[in-house]
Amino acid sequence: MPPKGHGRGKLPVPLPRDMILKDTEGKVWRLGSQIGQGGFGLIYLETVVFLMHFVILSLFISQQEYLENGPLFSELKFYQRAAKQEHIRKWMNLKKIRCLGIPVFWGSGLAEYKGKSYRFMVMERLGEDLQRIFEDCGSRFKKETVLQLGARMLDTLEYIHENEYVHGDIKAANLLLGYTNPHEVYLADYGLSYRYCPNGNHKQYQENPRKGHNGTIEFTSVDAHKGVAPSRRGDLEILGYCMLQWLCGKLPWEQNLKDPVAVQTAKTKLMDELPDSVMEWGSSGSSCSKCA
Repeated sequence: MPPKGHGRGKLPVPLPRDMILKDTEGKVWRLGSQIGQGGFGLIYLETVVFLMHFVILSLFISQQEYLENGPLFSELKFYQRAAKQEHIRKWMNLKKIRCLGIPVFWGSGLAEYKGKSYRFMVMERLGEDLQRIFEDCGSRFKKETVLQLGARMLDTLEYIHENEYVHGDIKAANLLLGYTNPHEVYLADYGLSYRYCPNGNHKQYQENPRKGHNGTIEFTSVDAHKGVAPSRRGDLEILGYCMLQWLCGKLPWEQNLKDPVAVQTAKTKLMDELPDSVMEWGSSGSSCSKCA
């Protein structure tokens, strides 16, 4: 069952390097060095152990959090249902595509250390995030790059949506290049993912002002501003805002990010006046025209 709310926000005490972890399917993993952390958990390199012989290359990472925390639990449910290697390969064969931007899930389990219970998840190791590359490129991508990224993300979102989930937090910081192939791009961080259609039963549209403005403020959907649960159309809207920023260098509401209502109003206006609103933004003050 899901963890309770207490304990949220507490980063766990780091687990020691070379600690052996055993997942729920009996695979054994050797913990490597810590390479990062999220809002609630730590990220480590991992090597898988077969008969106590260690793989030389660290092509896996693991995320850990205290058992009572919640974000990794939510992310784990998506990976267990939709990110196993056989499911991804089956979809790629069906769609005749060479890459699908879903990190492969390899295992999960529980561990004990110094009297505390930890949850861990092992997944495919990925490379540099797109946000860093975007900033290194002067916060602007060429039109061809934006279109290629959009097409890759549409393939990825189609798979996610077909598996009854939505992502809810698409942005350059959550797009990572492949570790072994930097020409591939993956959508990561499913902490805000939402199962919109469990067992074929579509959840009803319902506005809830108390849950308004959820997600990353500059990209989140108009529905999310109203407190509506994440949706497929919301994912597409968020992707559209990302592509607009990548192409133009900025978004019309970036100067108002501390005022969620002002951001919501600006997004609503942009969406209501498509496509003229985007064309006008591209020709006044932004650098879209230089990228086209």
